[in-house]
Amino acid sequence: MYKICKTITGVLLSSALLISFNSTAQVQVAAPKAPAELPKNWHLMDLKTDGYFGISLNQAYLFVKGKKSKTVVVATIDSGIDTAQADLKPILWVNTKEIPGNGIDDDKNGYIDDVHGWNFLGGPGGKCDFTETTEEVREYNRLKGKYETVSSAPAGSEKEFAYWEKVKLTHDATLNKANTEIQQLQPIMNALMATSGYVKNALKLQSGSSFKKADLAKITAASDTVKQSKAVWSSVFEQEGGDQTNAKIINDLSEYLAKLNNDVSPDLDARKRIVGDNPDVNDGKPYGNNLLKFADAEHGTGVAGLIGAVRGNKYGIDGVADNVRIMSIKGVPNGDEYDKDIANAIRYAVDNGAKIINMSFGKKLSPHKAWVDAAFKYAAEKNVLLIQASGNDNQDVDAQPEFPNDIFEDGSAVDADNVISVGASADKLNETLAGSFSNYGKNNVDVFAPGVKVTSINMDAEFNTADGTSFASPITAGIAALVLEYYPNLSAKQLKQVILESAVPLTGTMVLKPGSTTEKVDFTSLSKTGGIVNAYRALLAASKLKGERGI
Repeated sequence: MYKICKTITGVLLSSALLISFNSTAQVQVAAPKAPAELPKNWHLMDLKTDGYFGISLNQAYLFVKGKKSKTVVVATIDSGIDTAQADLKPILWVNTKEIPGNGIDDDKNGYIDDVHGWNFLGGPGGKCDFTETTEEVREYNRLKGKYETVSSAPAGSEKEFAYWEKVKLTHDATLNKANTEIQQLQPIMNALMATSGYVKNALKLQSGSSFKKADLAKITAASDTVKQSKAVWSSVFEQEGGDQTNAKIINDLSEYLAKLNNDVSPDLDARKRIVGDNPDVNDGKPYGNNLLKFADAEHGTGVAGLIGAVRGNKYGIDGVADNVRIMSIKGVPNGDEYDKDIANAIRYAVDNGAKIINMSFGKKLSPHKAWVDAAFKYAAEKNVLLIQASGNDNQDVDAQPEFPNDIFEDGSAVDADNVISVGASADKLNETLAGSFSNYGKNNVDVFAPGVKVTSINMDAEFNTADGTSFASPITAGIAALVLEYYPNLSAKQLKQVILESAVPLTGTMVLKPGSTTEKVDFTSLSKTGGIVNAYRALLAASKLKGERGI
């Protein structure tokens, strides 16, 4: 799947058309005029008082005003984190049993100098395997020597052969799509690079500098080429938001193209060369390093910000929860995560005190699902809530499952008490309420949360606006953390209960079905609850429960 459910967008004005692409890489024609810019905190607002379908956070804090809270540790399994980011640095989880930088595993948990978390993609010498392939590409290449020339299942290999046929089908579809997108997006990349150069020259910017929407107004006398370049970037910023820079937009597209190219021409030795382990063997041997900030940590930084960015510091955004510590676990590359890393990341988070784990990632295949299932069960045994993004492929996950999920291979669960799957919603109660990219499922998506044009923080910067269920998930995780802060005796099962109960079914609200521009469905058909998360109602529901934690 795409890089941890992250929306990667870019736009180019070509003739009368604005061509846009997102993390699902669906090329589409959009109107050249974007809607008025949303408030940066719309996802926290209240529909009745503010006109935006946020999570009613102000009402939630009024409800708990005067009450004492207890610190909650929330783990993010993601792309890492910018540990120096001003909105995050004060709320980072600190392993007080570890002496930073001494090269010794002081707490004897198997991880050396894991002060703020762990990097399961790390290797010796401070390296990191942060550009990977999709799982179907890895699996295809692993199995093709055995089955590529075989037309039917060899005796005794029927199950694996059936899996191979699924892998091949998925692999071929991925490659066809990747090749098409490269052909479509590479010219856009070239055009954005060229027009960016003309604008920078007109602004007399030094090498390495970037520009924003407001800077375009400084361009006055200009050649036709500069005027056209200015028009391109004006449209780009209208679509992407005025706080974006040309450098970030180009970098996002470059990163996405790198992923596509790595599917077409995969570097299958990167894991062994950088990390040094075998991802198909989960033998308990230590691997990774403690470095959490790499060039790809932007997504994990934004996710962490939505959960708990410092509130009221007049910088960046206000996170949902006001008394959390973020444990960062790097286990998701630009490409698909490995099952081994996810299983070990969940266990690391649980063993080190996390009560809530946010998982903004997903993929189409899970070759070692049993390992991840076992980690899900381990989290349940230890009373830890798992919250995951449903995915951004605008598909029905009841029919086409995303991984990981809580439909366990051994049949022991089809809807775990400690797992919440989240779809993405928009700001208005109208036909566009369901994110056009969001996955959905009456049985396997529990609830929706704000995930369209949501603003969080960026690496070394205050703001980053993007789409994705990977943003809806941490907003939900933030609500769970807020509830647990003030009602610390609630079990993981009860946390799930109050979040789902407080999402009021929007019966009769007809919305565009994700992926369609014409077909409308009742919003309640898209998830189990048929509603959108609400912090105030979750706290209200929690206040009526007797806590079961420890019982």
